[in-house]
Amino acid sequence: MANNIMTTAQAVTQTLLAQGIDTVYGLPGTHNDDLFDAFYAVRDRLRFIHTRHEQGGAFMALGASLVTGKPQVFTVVPGPGLLNAGAAILTAQAMNAPILCIVGQIPQREIDRGHGYLHEIRDQVGLARHISKFAARIDSAADAPRLVAQAFVETQRGRPGPVILECGMDVWGRKGAVGSFETPSLPLPPPVDDDAVARAAAILGKARRPIIVVGGGAQGASAEITALAEALEAPVIAYRRGQGVVSARHRLSVNMPIGHRLWKDADAVLAVGTRLLIQQTQWGTDKDLPIVRIDIEEEEPARLAPPAVAIVADAREAASALLRALPAHNSKRAPADLTAHRAWLAERLSRLEPQTSFLRAMRNALPENGVFVDEVTQLGFASRLAFPVYAPRTYFSPGYQDALGWGYGTALGVKAARPDLPVLAISGDGGFLYQATELATAMHHNIAVVAVVFDNAAFGNVRLIQKERFGGRLIADSLTNPDFVKFAESFGAAAFRATTAPELERAVTDALALNRPALIHVPVGEMPSPWDMIMMPRVRG
Repeated sequence: MANNIMTTAQAVTQTLLAQGIDTVYGLPGTHNDDLFDAFYAVRDRLRFIHTRHEQGGAFMALGASLVTGKPQVFTVVPGPGLLNAGAAILTAQAMNAPILCIVGQIPQREIDRGHGYLHEIRDQVGLARHISKFAARIDSAADAPRLVAQAFVETQRGRPGPVILECGMDVWGRKGAVGSFETPSLPLPPPVDDDAVARAAAILGKARRPIIVVGGGAQGASAEITALAEALEAPVIAYRRGQGVVSARHRLSVNMPIGHRLWKDADAVLAVGTRLLIQQTQWGTDKDLPIVRIDIEEEEPARLAPPAVAIVADAREAASALLRALPAHNSKRAPADLTAHRAWLAERLSRLEPQTSFLRAMRNALPENGVFVDEVTQLGFASRLAFPVYAPRTYFSPGYQDALGWGYGTALGVKAARPDLPVLAISGDGGFLYQATELATAMHHNIAVVAVVFDNAAFGNVRLIQKERFGGRLIADSLTNPDFVKFAESFGAAAFRATTAPELERAVTDALALNRPALIHVPVGEMPSPWDMIMMPRVRG
């Protein structure tokens, strides 16, 4: 292909288009002026959704990535812009979400010289490498296609995650000869080790009480894992990132409290796409519990303890191979009877009010294909135990970073990428005000997310901990809030108030039917803690 003369900004833009990107999120700023001019030139093919804060744009890219499973892009200015986006980048790292951050820089010749240029930050690329999988600087137009293409590869190599590219403000407009924009082939996942699969099949096949634990890495292997569960009569434990891999309606689908009850008697475990942190560090293991790990990252299976068998491969390919190998080893088992466990959980959840009733109301109102985005709040913690999820990529929880305030921006990204899906985001009053001004973004771009704000005028979990563990010595727990209905209406959004579960169900139903940005304010008081069903004691080892 003959070289084309174009600016670095144009080369980056054309490479994004070649990678299939049709939307970029974020904010403009003087360090990226030439980049935005290049975006303008292709505005018929590339939509830019600008937000009111860098965190909002980064979380939108995260939400779009989570719901599609594909790389997404956002852009910010250097220094404070990148740092403002840092919480979302860290969350993407925790959730294995492929996103590309394009960040500006001061003039290239001035980088790291400490002269005090606008938004200067020392060793920005070095900082970026601490919060991402890969970071590099674009030095010229000729380098741009290769580096952007490499960035997309890195977002998806092995365990997916965020990558960061920076470019000096004077480099964006500099012209050079640019070659091909062809998309490089993604690296193939590690080949499935047939010997490891055979050993895993032998362990699982002879087990009398096997169980399966799934995490976010299993979201693309729903059919295969469901089939494995049925072949093994193995209950499937999901929490947060594993929700929806096996439908909550399936007779073998269980959540964490039931999983904890089953753990002590299990005689084999298949763990797919999960760090298995809670089970290994809290519930305990011993020599009578062989664990088979499936993970795309070579270092992960033995990070805490060496498993009986590690299969380093794509979850879907490994599960398919295990399905083929299992019949030669599999024992006949009676159907798993989880009736008593489900009755126990129903009774235990009945004490978790009003959370359980509110969650049931929202589940009733949200269509089965609707997306639910939880938050770091009392209802969010309870949702991880008591909100049924019926399909992959329809429930999003922020992983081990648990960034307060992540939810609304993430939900906006989900809806922007999949406008055909109903999207419901919950938050507490504390978390919602982190990104509440993104209501302006929702209105400006007509992103029809329904936000439910549970308002107890406090950082509820902080207050709970201070009461239970610190003798009621309350500090920095109480909040002063706006009238949330008037607040939403001031942006032009639809607004509702609900005080009971039936009122909430009607409000969610009505808000979704409007297909426009909406907020539902739910005043609440103190709620019982769900933590005894999350932080459960050791039962083995």
